[in-house]
Amino acid sequence: MRTRIGIDLGGTKIEGLAIDEEGRELARKRIAAPQGDYAATLRAIAQLVSDLEKPLQEEAKVGVGIPGALSRVTGLVKNSNSTWLIGHPLWQDLEKALGREVKLANDANCFALSETVDGAGKGAAVVFGVILGTGVGGGIVVNGRVIEGINAIAGEWGHNSLPLPRGDDLPLPKCYCGRAGCIEMYLSGPGLARDYEQATGKRLAPEAIASLPFFERYEERLARALAAVINLLDPDVIVLGGGMSNVERLYTDVPRLWGEYVFSDHVATRLARNVHGDSSGVRGAAWLWGR
Repeated sequence: MRTRIGIDLGGTKIEGLAIDEEGRELARKRIAAPQGDYAATLRAIAQLVSDLEKPLQEEAKVGVGIPGALSRVTGLVKNSNSTWLIGHPLWQDLEKALGREVKLANDANCFALSETVDGAGKGAAVVFGVILGTGVGGGIVVNGRVIEGINAIAGEWGHNSLPLPRGDDLPLPKCYCGRAGCIEMYLSGPGLARDYEQATGKRLAPEAIASLPFFERYEERLARALAAVINLLDPDVIVLGGGMSNVERLYTDVPRLWGEYVFSDHVATRLARNVHGDSSGVRGAAWLWGR
């Protein structure tokens, strides 16, 4: 099997991509995700793989990126904001549905791997991939290898507390994970919209807020949060993905701000926009099989 199929299992859509060994796109398809229905999700992925394979005339290797992770204790899905996946043996069920071995990883890990292989982190020894979208996720790739960790939570910076909370960060917002003050509640797109509405009484889409002076407090929070990552991981490059990564001013303003919080006299870490956009997650799922 030379062809690789990547599946990006999102909350609202499922995307599939077939690539060859050099990363050239062979086929692509996107469908709506059957929200709230686990069995329908399995059927949708199986049908998507079948549809992508038809023009290829061969059975492909399949990698799947999911929101969440597999518990090292039970093998069941945990920590997923697509809550209908939680507590299910997704890996085993996918292998049964597809009739072959499947590689499965957190979607942020897939994003980081994609950008390391042939994206904004190409050639870097340590890459931290960041998803700033409906949620906030992260993935770590070291020397071309995804780091999952002994608890399968490596890179989950979005559910750490926002560092050094100050007046306008309070009261700490409650997170779906059961804690309060999580980075995700400040730096996700919905988190930004919530913060703006609470401060002004007005509702705006995150992309509209990004053009206002109010957005400076988002940038400062992102600088604090990423400085903590740099202090711990010291990556060569941090690659941003998700809807908020399209805000161009982040790439100049955040590195200017994070120096105050990084424990070094100089910060060489690059902050880079992703190369593959919405395709990074699905490409990374395919690259779980290597080149």
